Amino acid sequence: MAITLNNGFKMPIIGLGVWRMEGKAIKDIILNSIKIGYRHFDCAADYKNEAEVGEALKEAFDSGLVKREDLFITTKLWNSDHGHVLEACKDSLKKLQLTYLDLYLVHFPVAVRHTGVGNTSSPLDDDGVLDIDTTVSLETTWHAMEDLVSSGLVRSIGISNYDIYLTRDCLAYSKIKPAVNQIETHPYFQRESLVKFCQKHGICVTAHTPLGGGAANSEWFGTVSCLDDQVFKGLAEKYKKTTAQIALRWGIQRNTVVIPKSSKLERLKENFQVFDFELSKEDLKLIGNLDKAYRTNQPAVFWGINLYA
Repeated sequence: MAITLNNGFKMPIIGLGVWRMEGKAIKDIILNSIKIGYRHFDCAADYKNEAEVGEALKEAFDSGLVKREDLFITTKLWNSDHGHVLEACKDSLKKLQLTYLDLYLVHFPVAVRHTGVGNTSSPLDDDGVLDIDTTVSLETTWHAMEDLVSSGLVRSIGISNYDIYLTRDCLAYSKIKPAVNQIETHPYFQRESLVKFCQKHGICVTAHTPLGGGAANSEWFGTVSCLDDQVFKGLAEKYKKTTAQIALRWGIQRNTVVIPKSSKLERLKENFQVFDFELSKEDLKLIGNLDKAYRTNQPAVFWGINLYA
């Protein structure tokens, strides 16, 4: 199952996010995921594992497991490379061992002090606050992203963590409209206005935290997941599915792409088994009533500044 983007390319509606995947385990996770049926992998320069992902992809291609054209590969421009878009993209392609990307995203709508291509840090100033670069505009960054499409390095470009205001601005100055806006959205943080705005203007929404963050965000940010909600436990029992499968199915029925993250084989299988049932209108409304406007990903913990305030 796939969503057709505004440029005609198709994006699988479920993918695997590789954030916080480390070392040698990545190869087995990706190869097993491909065997399960995953064809969409969501990467980022800032995840610091593009080289390991690249090794896994090379093995998948060399062994005949899949062909390059069978996969949809996303990666992202980090904040410190806004003034070096072409070099950053080429660096990611080299690490991923690819000749083109299916989708390249502006990871966050903020430029910070450049620390060298390939060195995706978040530099802080003397006050311990993110060292934001005020000389590079988002419009300049976007036009550099558009050049990547013209040069054939990237098929689709998009944005990530943009709100309605910034998305509207991007639509106003873009020659190539963003194909995707990847945002945190889940039953506790539904962001219905932003989702509907993007979809109205032909921008596909990808949910980068479709399960509410789980253990990863609990560990880093002290947040809780919607999967522990009694409503989800009840729906899981009703449909004979896991709470995660209910959340993913809800995301799919919103016509959003979901990219859950897991390194466990059984969980990878479970997360992909969401096409054999459908939530009723009544149950969709039930989940809709759970919205708490509750963000679980809080980079301010590391940056010393809340960019969402």
